[in-house]
Amino acid sequence: MSVLVYIEVRDGAAKKASLEALSEGKRLAAALGGSVSAVIAGKGVDGAVEAAKNCGADQVFVADSDALASYVPEGSLAAVVDAAKQADAKVVIAAATSQGRDLAPRVAAKMGVMLMPDVTAVSESGGQVQVTRPVYAGKVYMTLKTKSLPVVITTRPNTFDLAESAGAGARVDLDVSFEAKAKVVEVKAAASGKLDVAEADRIVTGGRGMKEPENFKLIEELADTLGAAVGATRAVVDAGWRPHSEQVGQTGKTVGPSLYVAVGVSGAVQHLAGMRTSKVIVAINKDADAPIFKIADYGIVGDALEVVPKLNEALKG
Repeated sequence: MSVLVYIEVRDGAAKKASLEALSEGKRLAAALGGSVSAVIAGKGVDGAVEAAKNCGADQVFVADSDALASYVPEGSLAAVVDAAKQADAKVVIAAATSQGRDLAPRVAAKMGVMLMPDVTAVSESGGQVQVTRPVYAGKVYMTLKTKSLPVVITTRPNTFDLAESAGAGARVDLDVSFEAKAKVVEVKAAASGKLDVAEADRIVTGGRGMKEPENFKLIEELADTLGAAVGATRAVVDAGWRPHSEQVGQTGKTVGPSLYVAVGVSGAVQHLAGMRTSKVIVAINKDADAPIFKIADYGIVGDALEVVPKLNEALKG
């Protein structure tokens, strides 16, 4: 039973979240007794093709053209549907990034199949696919099982282990035709060297407990020491202290790093929905009754402005 995984590309390289999805697709395909294929749409994607092979793809479908240099929903849709047909895919997987969340519903609608979004676990059950996904802002986890296949799934980034397991990686070039409804005229990249909070393995997030925007320099210093990305709560972003690209939560980015440090973050349910799947959570808050402590693995009750500099000094020493 074939599994197809969409590999998102940025500057010719495969995104980590997509390779995690491919690794999980490989495990699922093995449980279903089938093979796993990857599909890539872009321009100059040889590096991404090699990355897909190294993560176990038995076959890599490639749509490489100037028209796909930037993400074009109609182009990627055509590539995925064509690849799914050729591979006779019963499961199509994409990472639940902003691009994956845009593309996956289109694929499901085009194929006329069910969509299971933002899943945190995938397994085989009686020849069908079983997934776990958070609902009600992460307060509850729901387990769902398909009654029929095919199905389209999106996987939460930083939730699944990335495993290198070289596959046959036979390349199949696609010749897709599509009519784009919009044209990308400019892409403004984030500041050079700045970690994307959605892909970071370590994150230090600041909340209103930092009191004023100038104090976020403490968050940045701690993040530098830990090799982490800087995150922010919605209240901080709404106040104009930090850019929306750093926002973690239900209306921001969903993350699942190996280490999440919440500094001056109370732990509103909307914020928890975006980070509660983090593997280790450290909370620093002067309010001992703050909700964040209910899900934290380690907690420090104290003024963040006093605790963070001492913590940073200890980590450096």
